[in-house]
Amino acid sequence: MSSMDPIVTLSQHSIVTLEYLATAAFAISGVIGALRKRMDIVGICVCGFLAAFGGGTLRDILLDRRPFFWVEHQTVLLGVLALSIVCATIISRTRLERSERWLQAPDTIGLGLFCATGTHLSWIMQQPPIVAVMMGVITGTFGGVLRDLVCNEMPQLFHDHRPYAICAAAGGGSYVIIATTGGAGWLAMTACALVTIGLRALAIRLDFKLPSSGRP
Repeated sequence: MSSMDPIVTLSQHSIVTLEYLATAAFAISGVIGALRKRMDIVGICVCGFLAAFGGGTLRDILLDRRPFFWVEHQTVLLGVLALSIVCATIISRTRLERSERWLQAPDTIGLGLFCATGTHLSWIMQQPPIVAVMMGVITGTFGGVLRDLVCNEMPQLFHDHRPYAICAAAGGGSYVIIATTGGAGWLAMTACALVTIGLRALAIRLDFKLPSSGRP
């Protein structure tokens, strides 16, 4: 089997399940970002939607996949809106203002899961390895970029100096390595998610930061 052949694929049900989990994680990160900015319920739902579906939608546009995930699975769209309302009701704004970790946890989980599904979907469409990695990075990061822009903040991807896209790229790279050596789809996706989440969590834990260019 050549490096460009699709590896043993996961069932569609398994991929959709991972997308559901990643969508929920990023929706929560969007709600938390909106609550920190004291948005009303409309702003909270919009922020949750953009964080949850932004990366996957851009991936589907670039890969020419139709229908979009949230159009094909309308129940998850309703679920994100419901989750946004529930989270807005039960999460304390006071505690959010005291801890950045509220945002980091779901953001990190969503990054890893979306990176895995984005890389996998691109790979089974027989895209080149570098494109598959890029699709994983885009799927995992673009929702957070939209969330931060709507919250009128410089996207965390560009300003916190911690490796974010780099963690996703490393995860995508692990997928490609396993895929090109004939590994099973579930193994490649698991490695991709764990590497991405692990590296991002480690960077946060150790407060590891990339050097900045120029003066602040």
